[in-house]
Amino acid sequence: MVTSTETIWIEMPDGARLAARLWLPEGDGPFPTILEYIPYRRRDRTRLRDEAMHPRFAHAGYASIRVDMRGAGDSDGLMHGEYLEQEIQDGCDVIGWIRGQEWSDGQVGMFGKSWGAYSAYQVAARRPEGLRAIAPVMGTDDRWAECIHFSGGCLMSDNFWWGAIMQLFNAQPPDPAVLGDAWRETWRARLEATEFWPAEWLEHQTRDAFWQHGSVCENYADIEVPAYIFGGWADAYRNTPFRMAEHATSPVKVMIGPWGHLYPHEGAPGPQVDFPAELIRWWDHWMKARDTGLMDEPPLRLYLREATAPGDDPDPRPGRWVEEPRWPSPNVAEEIFHLNHGVLGQSPHPGPDMSVTTPTSYGASGGDFMSFATPGDLPGDARLDGAGALEFRSAPCEAALDILGQARLRLRVAADKPQAMLAALLVDEAPDGAQTVIARGFANLMHLDGPEQVTPLSPGTPVEAEILLHATGYRLPEGHRVLIKLSSAYWPILWPSPEPVRITLTPGLSQLSLPLRQAVADAPRPRALPAPDAPPQPAMTQIREGRMERGWQFDALSGKLINRTWIDGGVFGPVGRIRIDETGTELGDISERIYEIGSDPTSARAVMTQEGHFSRDDWNARIETRAEMWCDATHFYIEAGTRCFVDDALFHEKSWSHKIRRNGM
Repeated sequence: MVTSTETIWIEMPDGARLAARLWLPEGDGPFPTILEYIPYRRRDRTRLRDEAMHPRFAHAGYASIRVDMRGAGDSDGLMHGEYLEQEIQDGCDVIGWIRGQEWSDGQVGMFGKSWGAYSAYQVAARRPEGLRAIAPVMGTDDRWAECIHFSGGCLMSDNFWWGAIMQLFNAQPPDPAVLGDAWRETWRARLEATEFWPAEWLEHQTRDAFWQHGSVCENYADIEVPAYIFGGWADAYRNTPFRMAEHATSPVKVMIGPWGHLYPHEGAPGPQVDFPAELIRWWDHWMKARDTGLMDEPPLRLYLREATAPGDDPDPRPGRWVEEPRWPSPNVAEEIFHLNHGVLGQSPHPGPDMSVTTPTSYGASGGDFMSFATPGDLPGDARLDGAGALEFRSAPCEAALDILGQARLRLRVAADKPQAMLAALLVDEAPDGAQTVIARGFANLMHLDGPEQVTPLSPGTPVEAEILLHATGYRLPEGHRVLIKLSSAYWPILWPSPEPVRITLTPGLSQLSLPLRQAVADAPRPRALPAPDAPPQPAMTQIREGRMERGWQFDALSGKLINRTWIDGGVFGPVGRIRIDETGTELGDISERIYEIGSDPTSARAVMTQEGHFSRDDWNARIETRAEMWCDATHFYIEAGTRCFVDDALFHEKSWSHKIRRNGM
């Protein structure tokens, strides 16, 4: 029988206490321990998710603990930013505290998704005594190259959008049932200390020390414990598993499914995988010295998706699992295609220059950069963007092509402005003309000398540029074509350059390297992965059904294209308002995100408004946030504000205003 303790306190060396929830197995112990360390409120925000995993670990003979970071949930202290030194040190100190408990046998395994994956990597790199293995899910080894801030050196709108989400999360109150009368004082101190994080992120527009901190790619050898890394092809963190498999000096296993930014046992699109069961095999091997057979299997297991019509998004996604013995894999070889005049050819054929000035509206069919499996967030039919890109088509494939890994473009291009970007789409074009996006990649041409510096282009002078597309696993069917689209804008995923840019490419001088997997004769069939059991009826009551609205509108009076997403339920979709039955807490979010742009790139504007609610008996707290970002040719502008209420009376109000010089963005 598993026992659960709702709140335990973990004292840090400086006296601050972190709030945690603990599950213990039946028996006297001591037990190895599983740690999840994140800032997302164990008593409400992640409670239902936690209860689908941590009790499973306890039933398997592990103590399992879910810790709120300093300044989050009911923990003491303030949170001044993400992945700061204090946060990483606290993670190490939590492991030290666990090792001192009578129920602990001194061994700790660490796992988590997104921020929790970062935590696992960063804490492991500090080598705390007792940490035996980690299982990061959808996080990165390189905060500059692969996060929500920049991609290929281009500024992503997610820098603003996710920062606005954190604006709401950072304003959430502690729970009076845990802190008693001190909850107001604690909340006010947090609200006074909170800053608008996207402004700080935007102050660092090159790969400087800010981004190097917390990026374990700075020295892969810092991580000495084994890592089981999970990813999803619809997620933002698709490249890290391959880099870790290639460069890590400790044992690495990789599993990448078709999923968005969700744990594999709740992943969409499916097929889902019993993630807790997979982790138990992992922990049993490294902390109980049991031969589970897991380490006898090939280290990489990857889901090769079958082609589907754009916008179809079936769940589960058709495909099959394949395994690789290492990365780079001996089963994957690059095939070179030359970018000729509108054609992807087997040999180069020079021709007249091809040029395009991409309209600001190009990218409207792109969905979101990172899928949370909410309706409409995956890319649609790329034909919907119409003209706006240089296009290069292969001949129809004579046999199916299995694309696995990262495609690479080596380009010789010129721009007519000193500042320019490139967006590249790798597309499956069906015989009927439908265009399904397979992978995307971006490049800021002012970073040709490296991401640490900005070098203006000489207008009209050709340069050599490289775009490493995001990793993918995809089967291109017989009769379909490989299509490359190159554009100088991709709104709203990328913030536009300050001026319209004309890109010119000379055919025959550029190449696409496509990673193609060859079938392995007599390869054993991968072990069948158990599907998760049907989830237990959640211990919650639906107070208000969720819904969402998503769409584009062209305003003929202003000439602006407006993208709007409205969700009753927040970032993870239309969940509405719920009550957690065990604690009686009601909670819910409502958010509206608007991106708009006219024909001038400096007309780009992003607006995010949100409401968050927490209530129970005589506790009623509400948060309202607004954030807005716009630009001119030389600066970005950000204004944001947060208002918090108790029983509909204003409790606290704070606003921010920032003017930040553009630095190659």
